Amino acid sequence: MTEKDHDLEEAVPAQRVPAGVFRTILGKDQDDEDDDRPLPDLPPLPDDPRWRIEHLPFVLAVGFALVLCAASAGFLIGGATTALGAAAGMLVVTIGVSITTLVIAWADVIRPQLVMPVGLAAYVIKYALIVFLMIAVANAEWPGGKAMAWSIAAGAVLLTGVQIFWLSRIARQRTP
Repeated sequence: MTEKDHDLEEAVPAQRVPAGVFRTILGKDQDDEDDDRPLPDLPPLPDDPRWRIEHLPFVLAVGFALVLCAASAGFLIGGATTALGAAAGMLVVTIGVSITTLVIAWADVIRPQLVMPVGLAAYVIKYALIVFLMIAVANAEWPGGKAMAWSIAAGAVLLTGVQIFWLSRIARQRTP
């Protein structure tokens, strides 16, 4: 290293290598592994956090009633295989709505800022699993697959409507 290079090195401060994408998202630099910054003050939790899932029993009851209706309609339309496919599709949606509700409620209890990313992740995972399930059913050429697909579509619309009904009912009760 020449004297000129040494002088140049002293004149230009050492540049920091930028943190990776994930470390940047998480707010971590390469130098602050032991971050001693205090957490921000969070608002207090409500007295009764059960309000986040108070609609779940109603949605589950309607979901299981729709499973029975889908099975009955499937049996009348195409027999036992169609009934099984229709009931399975409605059950998939009912379970998916329940898990999503519980995951979002959990995120809200832990930290309200997590609701959006955790909720979006739950929806992405849920819909990806439904797509993989439907691809597997289509590849297996199961005769109840078409009824299952229609039941998943109908269940998504109906259970979304049930949640909208519940929220509008709650809004009417709580507004002056």
